[in-house]
Amino acid sequence: MNPGPAFEIAGRDPATGRRCTVELAGGLITQVHVDSPDTSAGGTDATNHTDSTPDATETEPWLAPGLVDLQVNGFAGFDVNAADAEPDTIGAMVRALWKVGVTTVVPTIVTASEEHIVTCLRRVAAARADDPMVRHAVPYVHVEGPHLSAEDGPRGVHDADQIRPPDVAEFDRWQRAGAGLVGMVTLSPHFAGSTHYISALAERGVWVSVGHTGATPEQIHAAADAGARLSTHLGNGAHAVLARHPNYVWAQLADDRLTAGFIADGHHLPADTLIAMLAAKGPERSILVSDATTLAGSPPGVYQTPVGGAVELTAQGRLSHVGTPYLAGAARPVTDGVAHVANLGRFSLAEALALATTSPGRFVGGRGRLEVGASADLVTFHWSPGNPTLTVEQVVAAGTPVVG
Repeated sequence: MNPGPAFEIAGRDPATGRRCTVELAGGLITQVHVDSPDTSAGGTDATNHTDSTPDATETEPWLAPGLVDLQVNGFAGFDVNAADAEPDTIGAMVRALWKVGVTTVVPTIVTASEEHIVTCLRRVAAARADDPMVRHAVPYVHVEGPHLSAEDGPRGVHDADQIRPPDVAEFDRWQRAGAGLVGMVTLSPHFAGSTHYISALAERGVWVSVGHTGATPEQIHAAADAGARLSTHLGNGAHAVLARHPNYVWAQLADDRLTAGFIADGHHLPADTLIAMLAAKGPERSILVSDATTLAGSPPGVYQTPVGGAVELTAQGRLSHVGTPYLAGAARPVTDGVAHVANLGRFSLAEALALATTSPGRFVGGRGRLEVGASADLVTFHWSPGNPTLTVEQVVAAGTPVVG
């Protein structure tokens, strides 16, 4: 990949409201200039401020690192898990996600036969080999399952016939088939041998996430002891009714070794629940994920899907089984999740953005940072309180303008 030529991109700093100008070269951020609060002061530190640019105005866009989404099943009609998907499907999904400000995408393969998982891994590997921009956007693959709870509720819509215990030998076959691309695995730690499996993956440099589980608190903490470091869409993929305490939700909230992913689409977690969970985990141990399916980014309407049958997508991004109140997956990009958190009244725009940039970026080699030496993945956008999404203006990926 040949990084684009040196150039600048500017916008308002979400943390201060002041103008921020970023210089890019060779696919990296080379300088960051943020206006001084007193432009007449004549400061000299060019990495922190300038002394000649007028104050930013509210008509100028915000500027932030490109968003990072660690859980994407599909988007805009492109499905990572579809039987008829091709390598081009992955590339098209990446480009569709650029349009909503997502520059780092972790394709997520769900519970299926080993043969199908291997097929999906090979197509992602081929997409990365074919296109250096896709290779930059897709650092690895997340396999969600097949080692999940078989119980109704925790299992979600994962195929009950394909639920099976963790097996290091199977994992190694995935890696051989997919060019070592599996970088994250979600499992339920209730299986005998779970801790051995988690330790083996952690030793291989793979992130292990607890999810779709009915495990006991003791099993949750044992998973963290063994090396698990995340919780997959905490609060979802769970029983409809839980014991007040103890239970696996409290255990994951309490364990500071686990960074929790949250689907902040306004449908999966009620506002009070999301606020309480974010407060319990703290911003440094919280991330936003979309868990988007192929219908995310599609027009409202009724659709027929291979899993779930007839589903309805509303203009508000709620995807449900036709004629029922039950969710049929997620259908809003993480861009909407940032806006939703910022609209809760408890978090600033900068704090909401961090949940989809620097925080998940820790799990993809330090992406999502707006600082010298970081990858030149940037987005400018418009947003004001009450807006349901970030309206993207420009996107730069690996130092190359890809939107705007």
